[in-house]
Amino acid sequence: MALTGFYGHNAPSFSGSDLVLGMARNLLKRFIPSPAAIKSNPAFHFLGDLLHDPNLFHLNRHSVSVAMFWGLLVAVLPIPGQMPVAAAAALMFRCNLPLAVALTWITNPITMPFFFFITYQMGRLVLQLDPITLTEPQLSWDWLANEFGHLWKPLAAGSIITGLLLGTLGYFLMQLYWRWHVGHNWEKRKKKRAAQKAEADQQ
Repeated sequence: MALTGFYGHNAPSFSGSDLVLGMARNLLKRFIPSPAAIKSNPAFHFLGDLLHDPNLFHLNRHSVSVAMFWGLLVAVLPIPGQMPVAAAAALMFRCNLPLAVALTWITNPITMPFFFFITYQMGRLVLQLDPITLTEPQLSWDWLANEFGHLWKPLAAGSIITGLLLGTLGYFLMQLYWRWHVGHNWEKRKKKRAAQKAEADQQ
């Protein structure tokens, strides 16, 4: 039989394994923006008609895993406009755009100091730089330019390295989680069917 699939598209006839995959998709749908929310957000209007590509909203193991990689990578980059950058990466690499965008919010005003400290330390170690002692803060562009001149190289290097590590870890963890989730639900369904069959045989 045919069912209405993810995001309202008609799906072909499917087996029990497809239903289990649908469970995994429904779990992810709780935590990511809807296609309507993405399309109505002014930050993504630069993508124009490209946002109407249904492939950007598919939820399958490959699309979600690649979105994990790019979302986590972009999230730790010290750049403005992380959401549009993540959206552009999703478009380029044909992965789930809402998930890639949502992951950029792991760095927010609360968590940003922690991530910047970690990425700076990572870059300092990789570049073999001595710790920097900041001078007394001053409200001047000269002070900001001088301090930023000491910080930007280790911060940039550390952000890229940390982003690649987090993205790769996220990619493989999602691959493993997807397999586990599908297998776990499939086993539950098999046990339920076996119990129903045993109950029917006893009647």
